[in-house]
Amino acid sequence: MMTEKELVIEDIITDAMATPSPAKSMGDPGITPLSPTHILNDSEENETTRHPYVVVVAIDFGTTSSGYAYAFTKEPECIHTMRRWEGGDPGVSNQKTPTTILLTPDKKFHSFGYAARDFYHDLDPTESKQWLYLEKFKMNLHTTAELSDQAGSDFDNADVRWVITVPAIWKMPAKQFMREASYKAGLVSRDNPDQLIIALEPEAASIYCRKLRLHQMVDLGNKTAFNGYSPTENVGMGMTQGDRYVVVDCGGGTVDLTVHQIRMPEGHLKELYKASGGPYGSLGIDYEFEKLLCKIFGQDFIDQFKIKRPAAWVDLMIAFESRKRAATPDRSNPLNINLPFSFIDYYKKFRGHSVEHALRKSNVDFVKWSSQGMLRMNPDAMNALFKPTIDHIIQHLTELFDKPEVTDIKFLFLVGGFAESPLLQQVVQKMLQGRSRIIIPHDVGLTILKGAVLFGLDPSVIKVRRSPLTYGVGVLNRFVEGKHPPEKMIVKDSTRWCTDVFDTFISADQSVALGETVKRSYTPAKPSQQVIVIHVYCSEKESVSFITDPGVRKCGTLKLDVSGTESPAARREIQTLMQFGDTEIRAMAVDVATSRSVKASIDFLSQ
Repeated sequence: MMTEKELVIEDIITDAMATPSPAKSMGDPGITPLSPTHILNDSEENETTRHPYVVVVAIDFGTTSSGYAYAFTKEPECIHTMRRWEGGDPGVSNQKTPTTILLTPDKKFHSFGYAARDFYHDLDPTESKQWLYLEKFKMNLHTTAELSDQAGSDFDNADVRWVITVPAIWKMPAKQFMREASYKAGLVSRDNPDQLIIALEPEAASIYCRKLRLHQMVDLGNKTAFNGYSPTENVGMGMTQGDRYVVVDCGGGTVDLTVHQIRMPEGHLKELYKASGGPYGSLGIDYEFEKLLCKIFGQDFIDQFKIKRPAAWVDLMIAFESRKRAATPDRSNPLNINLPFSFIDYYKKFRGHSVEHALRKSNVDFVKWSSQGMLRMNPDAMNALFKPTIDHIIQHLTELFDKPEVTDIKFLFLVGGFAESPLLQQVVQKMLQGRSRIIIPHDVGLTILKGAVLFGLDPSVIKVRRSPLTYGVGVLNRFVEGKHPPEKMIVKDSTRWCTDVFDTFISADQSVALGETVKRSYTPAKPSQQVIVIHVYCSEKESVSFITDPGVRKCGTLKLDVSGTESPAARREIQTLMQFGDTEIRAMAVDVATSRSVKASIDFLSQ
């Protein structure tokens, strides 16, 4: 006989029960932390005893540029960054390579990064139309050749722990996509999912920043001294237990924010507010520049130029990137942007008059024509291109600092390539008004990479996270008059049930410690049933009553494969444990009667 607290999962049938178990649910200190895998089985041992990794390799796939770094486990303090890439941009100092891939006309891989861009640039315009050139996207790339030089001839991929970084605002399907792509690329095997861990970009930056020495950073509030600290001291030495700080990761595509608290003396981190952010990266400035070109030369021309002269368009945006990085709040002289000859030539053929004529007729007073074949932008015009993107960042920062959880912030770390912008730095400084010290690492473009390596060396460094969403499943509850809506009542076997009830696993912004679990029990509908499939729902709201509430959507599938684990019990109970304290949601299950493991997985892609 079921009690009123016992639940029936709608996604199976009425015989399938989900019974919350208060003995070992979220927050119980007696729980043994689960091994961080997607599918656990009884043959798996403790990660350390199963395979001591020789090296940790982190790959940062940025929207605009990508790179890698690594450290050997025997020398965890020595982080190696990638060798210098071939190629480069005039006027631009890059420590990474463009996230650019070139495919041949028959859709085979040709090259990546600067090599791809330079080869594509040299193609004849007619021939280039047959090639596929992709840029400013997140993709997968791996190599172990360089590592073999130092690790010895016996070194192989199984010795590597791989870390791939993703924006903190990415949802579970996007994270799973990166994992699936890594499997498909042969980076790691599905049989050993522990070999790959997903790192959140601002978390990685946070891990690195807390280890910075003071000579490795710029303090915007005091650029010549560091408030009495020795340059050889760690930033952490300026922190005490309970100190709070914000990391603002300003990349090409997104800006991510995390709020952490130092837990001394062990130095572990606690997330105080769920990761947030948005598509406010430096690409927004490129879009504004393109809009300006459309205003001057016409949308129809720009669209056609990008199609007919794609390599020249790449050249134009490279020239703009160099000038974009030269923008400062106090600049007084104009910025010159080279126009490719093919732009000038194609425009004359397209319109029948010159680029200079177009500028005179455009009424865009702040952009002039130089006889040297350049667009001359006054500083205010360039700064105006930054404004929409920076306004979004400041609005988000302001809203974050207004949260009750985000108080007494000692440091604000600006990281990511966009953090180098003096325009952004000035506006952030003005917004904070001295409430926090603004710190910028010297190697700001490599902060995430180095932090991801540190995370791979110790994935348990972040002990407490905040759930970005509310997760749960749809269940049937005993119908209670006056509590449940009449339209939700159904009758099965003479019993009245309330349908569509949202059984919450974890709520949005709820604190969850690494290794903590949510436990539910499920029963197959029939003795012959081989697979139990349960739909997982999510919402941005903290409190959800029904799976039909506004904002609730089906986001994943929990699959329990009970084949090959036959049980003599008349009514089988499959106990399922789910972890929400890591960067990915994980599941494991066991047949209670036989204590045998049941294959459990959560799929967020097949929706």
